[in-house]
Amino acid sequence: MASEGWRYFCTAGRGLEPFKAREVRARLGATEVDCVSGKVFFSTEAEPGELRKLKSGERLFLLLKKHPPLAASRDKGKMLHEIKSLVIEEPKYWLDVISVWRNFHGCEGKKDGVSQENRLPLKRKSEETNIATKRQKTEQVRETVSEECQVEAGERCVVAEIKSSQDCQTESKTSLEDPSKSSGEEPVANEQLSFSFRVSCRCSGAIAKVLPSQEIGRAVGIALMKQCGWRADLRQPDLEIFVHLNDIHSVVGIPLFRLPLANREYIKTAGLRSTIAWAMASLAEISAGAFVLDPMCGLATILLEAAKEWPEACYWGADISDSQLEGADVNIRTAGLMDKIELLKASVKALPLPSESFDAVISDIPFGKKFKITKDIQLLPDILQEAERVLRVGGTIVLLLSQELHKRMDGITKCAENYSPNAVSDGASETTTAKALNVDGNSSSSVNGVEESLLSSRQMPFGSLVPDGVYAVSLGKTDAFIHKYRKISSSAGNR
Repeated sequence: MASEGWRYFCTAGRGLEPFKAREVRARLGATEVDCVSGKVFFSTEAEPGELRKLKSGERLFLLLKKHPPLAASRDKGKMLHEIKSLVIEEPKYWLDVISVWRNFHGCEGKKDGVSQENRLPLKRKSEETNIATKRQKTEQVRETVSEECQVEAGERCVVAEIKSSQDCQTESKTSLEDPSKSSGEEPVANEQLSFSFRVSCRCSGAIAKVLPSQEIGRAVGIALMKQCGWRADLRQPDLEIFVHLNDIHSVVGIPLFRLPLANREYIKTAGLRSTIAWAMASLAEISAGAFVLDPMCGLATILLEAAKEWPEACYWGADISDSQLEGADVNIRTAGLMDKIELLKASVKALPLPSESFDAVISDIPFGKKFKITKDIQLLPDILQEAERVLRVGGTIVLLLSQELHKRMDGITKCAENYSPNAVSDGASETTTAKALNVDGNSSSSVNGVEESLLSSRQMPFGSLVPDGVYAVSLGKTDAFIHKYRKISSSAGNR
């Protein structure tokens, strides 16, 4: 059953807002798309199956309320009253909201009145859930929490103790007492809406200096228990309600899926963040029959994301590390993409591949504490030169670079003196527009709220590559830059 144009929002890592905005427009036919730092709001009539296919966001929510930020006050009681008023409405409002939520999951007519898919078991997990969460638990859960805590400009998150490692949001852990015991009031009886719930609250900015997230979550939870007759359950709730309060807006939503969209069931061992990998692949303009290469493929995350989204292309991955290639092979087999992705052991400086044989080259140049590589800056020109050699005229190169390598790119570019640092997207501007990419790789323009810089066509020293965009993105605690280049003529070495 369609949601009849209900409004949603999706959280996204900083810098990925334009990708998410363009994706919901192209994939879901979304309207009223609105971007702020870390979130994309939109309306759509898409079916649940289509919403599950979103690739560039973290978590998807059914939007209940979006209001301007609440004014901070020293009067805690007054502030709590305003917050509860934001969430608590007339019973008919919640009847409508829960009806939409239940219809969305096809739950009507079930005895328990709630979709088993949406339960949040913390002790007993299905085998599928265990596989999906354990594959990415070590790197992605920590990374998601870090991203969620950094998405707002200047935001300071008040993080409550997280009860489950699979939950990516900060939540209120304070026990909710039965209001009938504390106040003598009887909860409103409503068999139709009789199920368990918990409130998860993230609070930052001015409000966080006055009220902790635990106190807000407890107050809202007790109010809902009194009004709706719901049962509080912090361990296995049927329904979860998220309250996000900061200096930009006040948002209330219900997560549609228990696991984040960023968790990919087809990736056994996590490498690069899946959302970043998908965004990079979307920039490569992959078409049917195209040949795509990742010359430093690692665990093949980029190739997996690309092959899942654009299956009619052919993919090659190269790496010098046997252990990385072994991990990539396991991931490819897990994803069932053995017929789509070929692997070979080779140095990125001397690829055993014909010149001008690929339509796109996409790669995450290793950096950070995990990779103790100090020669990347010196090797960068060699990496670019070899990528240029194997690329066909008209093809694209998409690279993920550290801040240090990003700065080095300016030195490689001939006209670096004309480059303005302010032209690079930081994912936080709310007054400019962005150039984002369709899921089929075609370029488009104008996404409100986030800026993407399209650099002018300045030739590289190699003579055949021109810059075609720089995107600043967040990798959690680390910032990075996606660089895109286009080959406009045959390189000198191939003439």
